[in-house]
Amino acid sequence: MATSMSLGAQLAVNVLDAQSLLAAFGVLGVGVVMFAETGLLIGFFLPGDTLLFTAGLLCSGSGQQGVKLSLLPLLICAAVGALAGAQCGYLIGRKAGGTLLARSRSARLKEGARRAEELLERYGHAKAIVLARFVPVVRTVLNPMAGALSVPVRTFTVWQVAGGLVWSLGITLGGYALGSSVPNVDKYLLPIIALIVAISLIPFALELLRSRRAAKDGVRG
Repeated sequence: MATSMSLGAQLAVNVLDAQSLLAAFGVLGVGVVMFAETGLLIGFFLPGDTLLFTAGLLCSGSGQQGVKLSLLPLLICAAVGALAGAQCGYLIGRKAGGTLLARSRSARLKEGARRAEELLERYGHAKAIVLARFVPVVRTVLNPMAGALSVPVRTFTVWQVAGGLVWSLGITLGGYALGSSVPNVDKYLLPIIALIVAISLIPFALELLRSRRAAKDGVRG
């Protein structure tokens, strides 16, 4: 009976709420969400940045409902999920091409695909793969797009690993550091997460600005 109740509570978890996910599944849930968000198109709506930051914060002991996670297992699960997911998405793209995206009815997903393709064309493979990690939805669709567009396996793997480690470990450790230094920081979690998401978009925004300035200089020249 107790097992059935526990299973029912897990099935009722809110997949869009980071603390709900962490309370139900712990660090293993982080790995699964990272894999789904970066490797499966159906995972584009999952709270990747929010989950990583909140999980890191909970490792510091600052959190609601007594949820406490261990930092090292969390970092391992986050990194493995993010890297394996991206590689899986790339392989799906190589096999299925643009079929999966073409069948999707999600306007948000299609917009993400457009931006992902634009990134690859404008910045080149290496830079685009790294930058995409920090842009929600784009980090989901760029991996299959890279496979569909025949980005070399070695190039994709090297740069998705580099970007994936910086993204997954950086945001997680940022949450841990803040939770360790600011008492009761979880009370301000929503505005902090909004700030983290905004900061995560800075590399993309700076690159876009630099590209536009270069284009203007080229026209003037």
